[in-house]
Amino acid sequence: MVAVLCWIGCQNQPSTNVEQNPTAKTSLAPEPEWSRSAVLYECNVRQFSASGNFAGVRAQLPRLKDLGIDVLWIMPIHPIGIERRKQQPGDEGSPYSVKDYYAVNPDLGTEADFKSLVSEAHALGLKVILDWVPNHTSWDSEWKKTHPEYFTKYKGDFTVPLNERGEPIDDWSDVCDLDYNNPATRKAMIAAMQYWIKQADIDGFRVDMAGLVPNDFWAEARPALDSIKQVYMLSEWQDEPGHFNSCFNANYGWKWKDVTKDIAQGKQNAQSLDTLIRFLDNFYPAGYNQLYFTQNHDENSWNGTETELYGAAADVFNVLAFTWQGAPMIYCGQEDGLSQRLAFFKKDPIQWKSYEKTSFFQKLCDLKHNNRALWNGKHGGKLQKIETDHPKEVYAFTREKDGDRLVVISNLSPKACSVTLKPDGAVVAGVYLSVFEASTVQLTKDMQLNLKPWEYIVLTNK
Repeated sequence: MVAVLCWIGCQNQPSTNVEQNPTAKTSLAPEPEWSRSAVLYECNVRQFSASGNFAGVRAQLPRLKDLGIDVLWIMPIHPIGIERRKQQPGDEGSPYSVKDYYAVNPDLGTEADFKSLVSEAHALGLKVILDWVPNHTSWDSEWKKTHPEYFTKYKGDFTVPLNERGEPIDDWSDVCDLDYNNPATRKAMIAAMQYWIKQADIDGFRVDMAGLVPNDFWAEARPALDSIKQVYMLSEWQDEPGHFNSCFNANYGWKWKDVTKDIAQGKQNAQSLDTLIRFLDNFYPAGYNQLYFTQNHDENSWNGTETELYGAAADVFNVLAFTWQGAPMIYCGQEDGLSQRLAFFKKDPIQWKSYEKTSFFQKLCDLKHNNRALWNGKHGGKLQKIETDHPKEVYAFTREKDGDRLVVISNLSPKACSVTLKPDGAVVAGVYLSVFEASTVQLTKDMQLNLKPWEYIVLTNK
């Protein structure tokens, strides 16, 4: 996301009265097989190490592999524009203000360094996706100098990006809008994306503000990218159900993030998750897949650390991010209990300590990989709610796929709760392994449990 503006402006929210187009295609975009149980990790290269470069990331690849992640999402690697840059003394600017799609920011290293990072990640069995900014460039970009015809004209002049209503987003003052009504712009953008697949062997893209680019462009781009290598595509957008048909394998779970934050802060309760999943199932095509997270670069820099946003509820909502119907993401530093709001416009390295949350995330990653009920999107089991006698406080569900079963029981309140399960048809009785207690549990119908504030129980049958 281009966080050169007020963060709230980037939070595209679907309207609750929007319905799916009944004539829309129902087939989902193709996906690489390896993405079916993938856990993503967002790497803010500038802040990831003291050196703030690709070498600093390469040095920690074995640790990330051991953490259990599958996909390394690298934030934008391109040179950053200078003209109209938003900055204070010492700032390096927004990585989402791209000056040259074919070049590498020298602060991060060289193109050869990036290729080495991808190659070493691949050698460890990790995939790499590149953060891509297709909607706009910096005002002093190479394209603006050599191909001014690629850019939108608003009232006869170049313009900052336009929102969904065609209005200038004034706070995005450091970037200039690209015109996708021009076939030449489309051709050039596809070629630039293909370049990094061919040259660096990347495995896909996380696409910034994907919904500000016409969806028919993505339908055009996807086969062109897949002609080189089948890629994984992640859309930073939630308002366009058609993205799942045209190009994208997952989109952002912005609403999930907002609802879970509200529950943690006492503004909503556990029943809000029921409302949310009904909305999502209605709004998106069958088999949709969302990315769930409690932190990312925008949340952390502009809104607060996980502790600030979720407090004592952080762990239980990370458990839900891994066990709901989507793909989970870890933001760099979460495995260390990141207590910094990392600066957005300048270097502000993570102060790594003891990696205190590593074991917690390792257990969740192992569960994601080994229990097919938790696989992403259509590849996992459908979430089936388990009713309780405390619906506002306790959220419980089961998922099952190909004989693999999971049960999650969570107290989403700051008060202790004595709760009775009322499965009402949900198949939950049986013997399970408690993921975080390393013990076996006999689960029975009408079982009563005493839950501490924000406590979670995760049970697996394998």
